Formats: sequence, C-alpha cells, structure tokens
Amino acid sequence: MDNLKIDRINTLAHKAKSVGLTEEEKKEQAQLRKEYIATIRMNLRTQLDNIDIKEHDGSITNLGEKYANKERH
Repeated sequence: MDNLKIDRINTLAHKAKSVGLTEEEKKEQAQLRKEYIATIRMNLRTQLDNIDIKEHDGSITNLGEKYANKERH
C-alpha cells in the first residue's frame, strides 16, 4: 500500500470525526481499510515465513509452516 492511500485513509478519518462522510466516502474508506488490513496480514505472513525457532530438542521449527494451517481456517 502506498503513502497516498495511507494519507487518504487518514484524511477520511479526520473528516469523519469533524464533519462526517458522504456515503461514497464511507464506501471508499471501508475499501481502503480492507486493503490496508490485507497488506498488514501479507507482511506479517512474510515475516513469519522467515522466522525459524530452535526448539529445546535441537529441531528447527519455521513459524510460517507451524501457523499456516491455523490462519487458513
């Protein structure tokens, strides 16, 4: 998500608090928030995929593999 979209999210949030939003702006805000959350989830998934934990028994567990099934349910 680029900075222009994040700025637009912030602009709409400030406007919603001050004067309110039109129906069109509410729809735009909902869509931008949905996109933002999807981006955050994708970034977190990427980070988890790159983290390996060394267990007490010496085995290596990849967090992305460990939690992949839980997230998809």
